[in-house]
Amino acid sequence: MDKQILFDNMDRIHTTDMGADRIKKNLSLDEVDVVDWCKSKIMSEKAEISRQGKNWYICVEGCIITVNASSYTIITAHKEKR
Repeated sequence: MDKQILFDNMDRIHTTDMGADRIKKNLSLDEVDVVDWCKSKIMSEKAEISRQGKNWYICVEGCIITVNASSYTIITAHKEKR
């Protein structure tokens, strides 16, 4: 899939309060803006971006970020299992 579609919609990326709490817990993040943190990872040159079905998957720096492809909601993010 063309990841440019994801880049073109960066301004639409958001999450819910519950999603932000889940991401902070899963990635052991402190008081950061989860959406800004995820956006910076998505825009990283190191990011490997793929689309499977209804979701975008972004693998970068040992974590996987899942973004819904139609609503651009960050569903979750977790550490990569090695």
